[in-house]
Amino acid sequence: TGAAAMKIGFFVFDGMTQLDFTGPLQVLGRAPGAEVSIIARTMDKVTTDGALTLLPTHDLTNAPDLDLVCVPGGFGIVDIASDTAAIDFIRRQGEQADYVTSVCTGALILGAAGLLQGKKATTHWAYHDLLPLFGAAPVKQRVVRDGNLFTGGGVTAGIDFALTILGEIAGEDHARTVQLGLEYDPHPPCNSGHPDNADPATLAAARKRYAPAVAKTRAAFTASLSSQTEQ
Repeated sequence: TGAAAMKIGFFVFDGMTQLDFTGPLQVLGRAPGAEVSIIARTMDKVTTDGALTLLPTHDLTNAPDLDLVCVPGGFGIVDIASDTAAIDFIRRQGEQADYVTSVCTGALILGAAGLLQGKKATTHWAYHDLLPLFGAAPVKQRVVRDGNLFTGGGVTAGIDFALTILGEIAGEDHARTVQLGLEYDPHPPCNSGHPDNADPATLAAARKRYAPAVAKTRAAFTASLSSQTEQ
């Protein structure tokens, strides 16, 4: 007999970071019985931060109830902050899903939906200071679990995060086999993948690059939370 269906849904949006989505998709699509939905605000093409465009399988009105909901990140989250239909969709799915998950700054969308309140969570290192806006406790790890909430750090952490969840869903033996099949054995050419390891000049340059986006994101989600409070 085949595995029971596992309804896995990714919420995608213009301006998202494609690897936040494609990394976990590559892993979670190998879960036994996986039925993957790519859900967007409309059925129009979704543009990512690279040349890749995506075709949704569902929009907010016809998406199935998910066993696992995953929200990737990217600079496009600023536009999602004020989209009440999208935030309400994530809230509804998060309240009934077995696994509530995010990669990178997708955690902030979970936060806007009220799903991080009182939870430990992580996000891209440049945005960690925004997590308390949503009542979350920032944890400096690539993957953080708090109950059925799984959050991954920035971009490539999505692969670690997905393998962690796959181990929960299908067992560690299956997760190890998938990791081997993907030959996920990273050996980066330089040790500069985290603020704790980067040299001061590299870190300063990265912080300067991200500062305007972080400020814009803080303003957008602060306004979103204020609007929700007034309703």
